[in-house]
Amino acid sequence: MDKEQFQSLVYQFYRDNRRTFAWRDQITPYHVVVSEIMLQQTQTYRVAEKFDTFVRALPDFQTLAQAPWPLVLGLWKGLGYNRRARYLQEVARLVVADHAGVLPRNPATLEQMPGIGPATARSIATFAYNQPEIFIETNIRAVFIHHFFAQRTDVDDREIIPLVTQTLDRGNPREWYYALMDYGVMLKKQFKNPARRSAHHQKQSRFEGSFRQLRGKILQLLLAHARLPAYELYDMVNYRPDEVDRALAELCSQQLIQRTEDAYHL
Repeated sequence: MDKEQFQSLVYQFYRDNRRTFAWRDQITPYHVVVSEIMLQQTQTYRVAEKFDTFVRALPDFQTLAQAPWPLVLGLWKGLGYNRRARYLQEVARLVVADHAGVLPRNPATLEQMPGIGPATARSIATFAYNQPEIFIETNIRAVFIHHFFAQRTDVDDREIIPLVTQTLDRGNPREWYYALMDYGVMLKKQFKNPARRSAHHQKQSRFEGSFRQLRGKILQLLLAHARLPAYELYDMVNYRPDEVDRALAELCSQQLIQRTEDAYHL
């Protein structure tokens, strides 16, 4: 399959089956940053449920940068991986303080910001400014493995990147990546997820009873009670004290919570 055939196939599917999301319909650099950080390790339907509420309450970088942390965490509730909420607010503060409120276009600059790795930096630049950057995410990976590595397992992203580069619609990269991702979602439903044949595929660890769940419980309790002594937290989360100690120390070090004397608060 040559480049034109491949692009035609993907775009035809997209024209007939385009998904609608608020961050696609009302594109601003701020909306792109919020959605891209929300979408890290979180299903799209969950992000769709939270995105509108978040950007209505905090409509721009300036507002998010100045918002109280409990408000940000409360709006983030339900998305998991709460450290991303802190990263998102830190990004907003950097954009306001160092870039006069304007999101940088350069992926290398974006990559230096908290919680933004190489792929996210390039996806943000593409979706915010329609720049022809090269990146891979799980749905894009599924498309290329399905069409170009049908008989392979352990496909490395280094093998996929040249194909992403060759087939990129440089005239409209934003829409092309939307099309690729929507097509990839369909492929993952109709076939045994092609992305599982990636060398980078990792099965998500169990959440129930996990250390990640413990961290989330502590944050939700402090969101509800504002301030709690350590001994009350031990009783309320029902985990081993040594695990609670480790979670509290980690949350403090990441500046998600604070300790004052023997009590914790956001």
